[in-house]
Amino acid sequence: MKNTFFYAITFTVFCLPLLQAQTLNQTDDGFRGIWYHIGKLDNEYVHKYSGGLGTYPSNHNPFAVYSPEANKTFFCYGGASKAAKPSLLHEIAFYDHQTGLVSKPTIVLDKATDDAHDNPVLNIDAQGYIWVFSTSHGVERPSYLHRSRKPYDISAFDKIEATFVKEGQETAFNNFSYLQSYYQKGSGFFHLMTHYERGILKYGAKKPRRTIGFITSLDGVKWSAIKNIGTIQEGHYQTSGQWKNKIGTSFNMHPDTEKGAGLDYRTNLYYVETSNFGKTWQNAAGETIQLPLVTPQNTALIKDYQSLGLNVYINDVAYTPKGYPVILYVTSKGPDPGPAQGPHTWQVASWNGKAWDIATVAPSDHNYDMGSLYIESANRWKIIGPVEAGPQPYGTGGEVGVWVSNNQGKTWKKQPSLTQKSVYNHSYVRRPANVHPDFYAFWADGHARQPSESALYFANQKGEVFRLPRQMTTEMAKPERVFVTPSRKF
Repeated sequence: MKNTFFYAITFTVFCLPLLQAQTLNQTDDGFRGIWYHIGKLDNEYVHKYSGGLGTYPSNHNPFAVYSPEANKTFFCYGGASKAAKPSLLHEIAFYDHQTGLVSKPTIVLDKATDDAHDNPVLNIDAQGYIWVFSTSHGVERPSYLHRSRKPYDISAFDKIEATFVKEGQETAFNNFSYLQSYYQKGSGFFHLMTHYERGILKYGAKKPRRTIGFITSLDGVKWSAIKNIGTIQEGHYQTSGQWKNKIGTSFNMHPDTEKGAGLDYRTNLYYVETSNFGKTWQNAAGETIQLPLVTPQNTALIKDYQSLGLNVYINDVAYTPKGYPVILYVTSKGPDPGPAQGPHTWQVASWNGKAWDIATVAPSDHNYDMGSLYIESANRWKIIGPVEAGPQPYGTGGEVGVWVSNNQGKTWKKQPSLTQKSVYNHSYVRRPANVHPDFYAFWADGHARQPSESALYFANQKGEVFRLPRQMTTEMAKPERVFVTPSRKF
């Protein structure tokens, strides 16, 4: 019976016709984020995680990019259609730093799903063309690439029929998951991504493995073959960052042990980096690493959390002025929401030039509380994220808190929160690429127990929080200031 169920799932994933999304190029009349849930539970917490997830997950990056040439921050998000059962819309808009106004969003694509794992990622090339990369959650649905028709213009996008090399042949590049996009002038795009490989794994029969890798392209149309980074046991989640020409990725692993196997039991903390567009890879100490990594114990391992019985959820990777990596993550005793598998602890691992230092920041109340890390100077580091309990405690997100370290992450001090007395939990606070002080953090809110509306927000470096208008009657509008941090020390 077990094998019959497995083959039925395999057929569903790999053999059914793929759903087709639709390129729309329509102007929306306001900002409405997608509400999403996964993992139905028979308890008061209702879902493994849920809420306003228009800027989910942490493995997608960037959601926003500041362009000094246009003096605008372009941003994308998972929007919600107005249908009774909302569909996921891939939308893009911009904040004009000269006027302080935000544009109406353009609906680039109806993704034909309500799964926030399919949220978009954007980037800007050397000519100013804006790219929207439409990801997929696994292989059930295709992925898409769109490019703006004009530089620094969001009015219309064209679908790009991209190809990549597979088994020595060019084939359609139409499936990628958990995408992180980087662009370097003269070299093109460097994408970290997940693809799904079938393999015989312990205690799980034959099923697809989440394999992390990377792929490159000079023009965004023709892509290289996928090169794997890690194939340890049942696979990985990765989250990455960039410093000058260096791209580094931090990842965990899904164990295949009889106790605590599978995707919910992600553990361990690893880091590798490349400074030559993936030709060679090193650990933080500069030691050459041969990819893919295939065993849990290797020279990329920062800390063995499996031996401690802890899960690891990676939020962000940033770099010091010297180019040393700093990793923000959450640990817990298990995958379920609620206090029983707590504490859910925000932690920072930082490379000091000789070794990794690990510091505890603060307790949280959910595994999927996600924030961003800002290295504002050599000594001053900042975390912005839903560390504080929200109106739906033990649900995804909460009130957006701020924690600051003035000694390179050794100790952390709580600052005044950015949000207070909210109706819904705020979640997935994102740091834009090439971040500008006026559009410093970007996120969404939503009820953490049941379907709700979801608004989108941004904060500036001074601590003012603005809500993007849900309804717009003009092409450009002023965001509503909704919170002001009471301390200028933010």
